[in-house]
Amino acid sequence: MPGLNDQPDILASGRCPRSERRGVPRLSQCATAHCSTRGKPAQPPALDTQVASALPRSSRCSTWAGFPRLRLGTPGLRPPTNCRSVGGPLASGAASVSRLPPAWKRPDWGRCVPRCGACAEHRPARRWPHGTLCSSAIAQPQRACHAAWYGGIPQLSLALRCALPDNVTKTSNPMNAVEIESALSELALQTFDAAEFPFAFLAAFGNKETTLKRLRTGNNNASDVPGAVLQRNNIHIAVCEPGNVGDTLKALHGSAATTKAKAKFILATDGQTLEAEEMASGETIACDYADFPDHFGFFLALAGISTIKEIKDNPIDVRATGRLNKLYVELLRENPDWATEERRHDMNHFMARLVFCFFAEDTDIFNGEGLFTRTVEQMGERDGSNTHQVLSEIFRAMNVKIEERTDTRPRLPSWADQFPYVNGGLFSGSTEVPRFTRMARTYLLHAGNLNWKEINPDIFGSMIQAVADDEERGALGMHYTSVPNILKVLNPLFLDDLREQLEAAGDNKAKLLNLRKRMARIRVFDPACGSGNFLVIAYKQMRAIEAEINRRRDEAHLGSDIPLTNFRGIELRDFPAEIARLALIIAEFQCDVLYRGQQDALAEVLPLNSQNWIICDNALRLDWLSLMDVHRTGVKLVTDDLFGAPVKQTEINFDNEGGEIYICGNPPYKGSQTQTKDQKADLESVFNPYGISSKQIDYVGGWFMKAAAFSAVTKAESAFVSTNSVCQGRIVPLLWPKIFEVGSFIRFAHTSFKWANLASKNAGVTVAIVGLSTETSKKRRLYDSSADGELIVREAANITPYLTIGENIVVHGQRSSVSGLTEMSFGNMPVDGGNLLLSAEEIPLLSLSPPESDQFLRRIYGSAEFIRGLVRYCLWITDEALPRAMGIRAIRERIDSVKSMREASKDSGTRDMAKRAHQFREMNHATHHTLILPGVSSEGREYLPVGLLDNRSVVSNLAFALYDAPLWNMALIASRLHLIWIGTVCGKMKTDFRYSNTLGWNTFPVPLLTEQNKADLTTCAENILLAREAHFPATIADLYDPEKMPDNLRHAHKRNDEVLERIYIGRRFRNDTERLEKLFDLYTKMTTVKGQPLAAVKKRKKA
Repeated sequence: MPGLNDQPDILASGRCPRSERRGVPRLSQCATAHCSTRGKPAQPPALDTQVASALPRSSRCSTWAGFPRLRLGTPGLRPPTNCRSVGGPLASGAASVSRLPPAWKRPDWGRCVPRCGACAEHRPARRWPHGTLCSSAIAQPQRACHAAWYGGIPQLSLALRCALPDNVTKTSNPMNAVEIESALSELALQTFDAAEFPFAFLAAFGNKETTLKRLRTGNNNASDVPGAVLQRNNIHIAVCEPGNVGDTLKALHGSAATTKAKAKFILATDGQTLEAEEMASGETIACDYADFPDHFGFFLALAGISTIKEIKDNPIDVRATGRLNKLYVELLRENPDWATEERRHDMNHFMARLVFCFFAEDTDIFNGEGLFTRTVEQMGERDGSNTHQVLSEIFRAMNVKIEERTDTRPRLPSWADQFPYVNGGLFSGSTEVPRFTRMARTYLLHAGNLNWKEINPDIFGSMIQAVADDEERGALGMHYTSVPNILKVLNPLFLDDLREQLEAAGDNKAKLLNLRKRMARIRVFDPACGSGNFLVIAYKQMRAIEAEINRRRDEAHLGSDIPLTNFRGIELRDFPAEIARLALIIAEFQCDVLYRGQQDALAEVLPLNSQNWIICDNALRLDWLSLMDVHRTGVKLVTDDLFGAPVKQTEINFDNEGGEIYICGNPPYKGSQTQTKDQKADLESVFNPYGISSKQIDYVGGWFMKAAAFSAVTKAESAFVSTNSVCQGRIVPLLWPKIFEVGSFIRFAHTSFKWANLASKNAGVTVAIVGLSTETSKKRRLYDSSADGELIVREAANITPYLTIGENIVVHGQRSSVSGLTEMSFGNMPVDGGNLLLSAEEIPLLSLSPPESDQFLRRIYGSAEFIRGLVRYCLWITDEALPRAMGIRAIRERIDSVKSMREASKDSGTRDMAKRAHQFREMNHATHHTLILPGVSSEGREYLPVGLLDNRSVVSNLAFALYDAPLWNMALIASRLHLIWIGTVCGKMKTDFRYSNTLGWNTFPVPLLTEQNKADLTTCAENILLAREAHFPATIADLYDPEKMPDNLRHAHKRNDEVLERIYIGRRFRNDTERLEKLFDLYTKMTTVKGQPLAAVKKRKKA
């Protein structure tokens, strides 16, 4: 690393013997002032050679060969102005360490938790493992520093600052919304530097130092405005003289370079004011320079983050999440025992108390604005040493009724006695508070100084749940589901019906009263509620309808008849469950203020309702009737202590007996291959009573089955967001027949669409919405989106489990084609331990003559070889050629290795194959040619990449093959029709199409083709092949990249689609929905004759 040798080598031999630093290398310049062992000799440890080899030579210490060199600072990097570290940080600004070489993550390097060099005291969170050499900053790279200016850099010890190589320090993860807001706020506080601002602004959005360097030197700066900086496909920034901001923005707007570089934004500032415009929408902002971080949401697209209007207009939710995250991490650092499984729920409950206090002090729920934060600041020591005591007394006060405080022992301090009685379970139980550092106290005060009055409980609740989850904290601020997406579930489930009844009622007061009474008895139930955003949105929407009813009845002064306890939820994790309850409380208060006024809202908000309507439990294990049974007034719920209380507790009554139940939510999506053992057991508990194997069912399928069974008893209606896999592939015949059997049907559905969050570069997961009902009299609707985003609604007699209109047919795998097509089979499986397969580099090692190569070697193709153009060979030896092959030493050794591998197998079939160790399990090949189809193909491709191979090519088990099939079969596979079919009936692996010959090819319904049809399709296939050949040597991956697909190839495919679709219906299909409905209709006719399965009918002759 440049400059490394210029630094003093501070490493002395040996390890520090102090108990709190055991195993840490002794430093000649130890940063720990009280260390009594500095400079004393010790035995140097023996170093792992693999550890040594993982380090660049320039980073190895000369004293301990191979161990990372340690030093006080890293040259060439400027520390932040507010950094209080002794030796300077490892990196600054946006330069973050996100990914380290795998060799640097060895588990045997110990589980140390180093401290942050920027802001932490030098005290380990847990004891260093005895006798284990700690690898300083890189022992646990997944533990990111909580300091904003260290976004993603591993926490570093003051004494252990490793000289990481350049290729590590320059790697960075995309920044999330919270990090961007924090970086912009930091930038706004610094002294304005006109020359530096454009680059600092871009750095705040995660641009790498190398990118900024090229912009600084002008290599990548395409601006034609003097002094401006233009980043292609991103932003054009100009700093101008005072008072010229408006004119400069106009110059940027009229700049030819802005248009040519496809800039998304233009920005002008003079350090006093700032103006910007989004080029696509024409939306603009204008503000004082110090206030531009308030508009960080406006610029999120610069980091590839899609956002919503609520966040653009109001940054409070992201800011609050970021401030609380810093506080949370710092408190766990200072109180490691609170991070244990036993105490984590105490920590989460403490954070929930803080959220309520911040909101209450800004909305006058507490007597006096800012009472909570001001009291903590005034009564607490600056070093944070007594902050925990101050908070504990405040919490104790809010758990004691006003009239009982004179008798309370110990007596409440006068400053704590100012707080009202709150309780409601939020402040009952222990008032223990984690200990604070100076930094933790600062974070608390910063959070309190935000304007919590403007908080959106649904947005904030969704974002804040990541704070308490170590795995999700890197995605902080990204977890938010937009209101329009949630309404895609709630509107057709029940809100549309309420609005229609409101419209029909007009000003008829009797009808309006009946509607209000109906709404008061509606229960909304989310059995995977997370932080409660579905419940919050449902509550707010119902309050809006109720407010309109009251306005029409001239009763706007009335309180709400909609009980908060009618919004029930189940959540597995305790922190989101507590936040869900808080979010509903906040939503209720905000609605009261909006519809009744501040005075009435304040009069009724305290004390909080002590009944607990959000359950912390496993929804797939819990009997939902114990939580919500419309036929009883008493429903089992936990007590007011959400944490630790068993499910079987006291019963509370619904405020209004009877009524309707609507189940909604966004349950976990886990596929069968990614489920944990516990999750698999959860599914078994749901499906075993029905005699269904759950091994191939997605985790979300458990919620659909539970909802259907629950509805059979309660007549409840339900709707869930799910990955569209629940309506595709092998899960359909397993799940849906049983759902229909227990009495439910699909009342409405929204076909596949992207359910995106705020993640950088996030395209969103593809989901569908499925609504179930038992009420056959209700209309059934299928919702779809057109290419331009317009909502299409169609009424249907029936909606199939594949989300098409038609009969409830379920596609099962077939042993042969229902259309009489050529047989498609798996390729050849080597079962060889790698010995029958060879790379191009290994061929010369066989020392074969040309005739021997021709006889024993063949090109082999799997999915990767065909799509990406990888070159691979295999040994292909017939029985007749075996004697000659065994005479070649290199081949004989490989065959012997295959034999040994197969003989050692536990599988009897594999052991039997040891008798012919020179061959693949299958030895299928073509006489003339082979059509190859990859087993897995990217979802992004518009067509399946089918190909044509010669008769010497071998297809591996990672692809499918049609041997000597007529070329028109290729036209069928390469069509849009076939892609849509297999995407529906085969399903996907992650986001890729997963092909199945039995489910995809053998079930594909094709009309009876005439000879002219076959000739036309053959021509189409030839045109596709010729179009590909024109771009040799481009790979299939290159040719079928949707953004780079050549025009002639795209035209060849579209022509193929037109020819084939005219065979089906005499014209092109309007959309994929119409394609699917026609295919299912044809499949139904082909597989059923007078109500009998096609298996009983003679198949057509194969082509």
